[in-house]
Amino acid sequence: MVFSSRNQTLLSKIATNDQHGENSPYFDGWKAYDLDPFHPTENPNGVIQMGLAENQLSPDLIQKWIAKNPKASICTKDGADSFKDIANFQDYHGLYDFRKSIADFMGRVRGNRVKFDPDRIVMGGGATGASESLMFCLADPGDGFLVPTPYYPAFNRDLRWRTGAQIVPIICKSSNDFQITQEALESAYENAIEANIKVKGLIIANPSNPLGTTMDKETLKTLLRFINEKKIHLVCDEIYAATVFDTPDFISISEVLQEMEHDPTVLINPELVHIIYSLSKDMGLPGFRVGILYSYNDGVVSSARKMSSFGLISSQTQHFLASLLSDEAFVEDFLTENSRRLAKRHKVFTQGLEQDGITCLPSNAGLFVWMDLRRLLKEPTFDEEMVLWRLIIKDVKLNVSPGSSFHCEEAGWFRVCFANMDDLTVEIALDRIHAFVKKGKENEAMAMKNKKNKVWQKNLRLSFSSRILYDEKTLMSPMSPHSPFPQSPLVQART
Repeated sequence: MVFSSRNQTLLSKIATNDQHGENSPYFDGWKAYDLDPFHPTENPNGVIQMGLAENQLSPDLIQKWIAKNPKASICTKDGADSFKDIANFQDYHGLYDFRKSIADFMGRVRGNRVKFDPDRIVMGGGATGASESLMFCLADPGDGFLVPTPYYPAFNRDLRWRTGAQIVPIICKSSNDFQITQEALESAYENAIEANIKVKGLIIANPSNPLGTTMDKETLKTLLRFINEKKIHLVCDEIYAATVFDTPDFISISEVLQEMEHDPTVLINPELVHIIYSLSKDMGLPGFRVGILYSYNDGVVSSARKMSSFGLISSQTQHFLASLLSDEAFVEDFLTENSRRLAKRHKVFTQGLEQDGITCLPSNAGLFVWMDLRRLLKEPTFDEEMVLWRLIIKDVKLNVSPGSSFHCEEAGWFRVCFANMDDLTVEIALDRIHAFVKKGKENEAMAMKNKKNKVWQKNLRLSFSSRILYDEKTLMSPMSPHSPFPQSPLVQART
């Protein structure tokens, strides 16, 4: 049954508002992919998905472990003896073996330079669920959190949509590789105060999504001093911690907190610090919905644990992962090999782009690159960024994500994911980019020879096609039950 728009008043404000964050080019690109997905044989001219930050480079390592450890699953002949106990378990504290294995794994990812307490591990339905639970613990509707730009588009969903919290951007610029500065922090805080927003915290992603960079120790110390001075919380999203594939090494806020706590000259309140983690990126297990909140605040741990009833990790998943992560030899081999594969793929992709004079922000982590296409814009505006983005989808048949959807203040940057496909698909994607750039150079040369031709003159750099892939009003409009697009992947909790 289809309800008329007037019956929308029967629904809640959350059900009918547009704060979910779905109406963004970030997700519109996914819709374009859903309509015409690339397949090497069945649809070789389709759109290649490069907007999905999934780690698909090392599933074979886990598959081999599963084959050697059939008892890890309660759905095998060897593991069936544990079926009854695991299937009946429903304590929202979680299996102790699971919490201990997660705590140990988090420590190992951080070079065993810091230890985590299993009793502070709180479960959530992926990092999305864990993040929202933390927001409910820290903020009331209308309260604000400072977030450095560019930042993950779905923060609007994870942090704001149901909690009513607000995001206050900390403007970071390419002139210093988008690093956070003391001046930017203070400016954002003052802007919030002037707007009558009560600032409750600062939220960072380290390693960064979309930059693929890690924060150095001095920056993290600056952040800790800042939040202690302002008496606000610090939330560190560290879900890409084990995707570091090059120097410098990843430094967790937990390590810096531990160091500063032992410094008698600095007063640090650990109860203001909270970490979001998951296994979606580091181990390529987004479908397992393993989200973790680790807090140094007893009140947050207690409250979030009660809230976890709404998004528990299945006991079967906990049982399996406890076995997997407690295998120290496997974990060590996996982290080493996965890092090696990420480094190789990153090198292949960035060197392929460099052949066409396309550079990326230097990065050492993550499943993506922050690609600089500013020189391809006719003018440095977000309107021109949208023109270029549509041409890339239509002519190059690549779904990449425009920087404006990450709230970047400078037009012309794009996030491109490189770890969610096989080697052949990467080669095809690079071939398409080569052809795109070559055609652009040919058109530019032609335009110079035909200055009187208004069509060429109007489209000096980007004259590949005057057609738009989709009707703009349809592509950029809110989803409805009658939308011609498949249901947005946003609902599928992908990133």
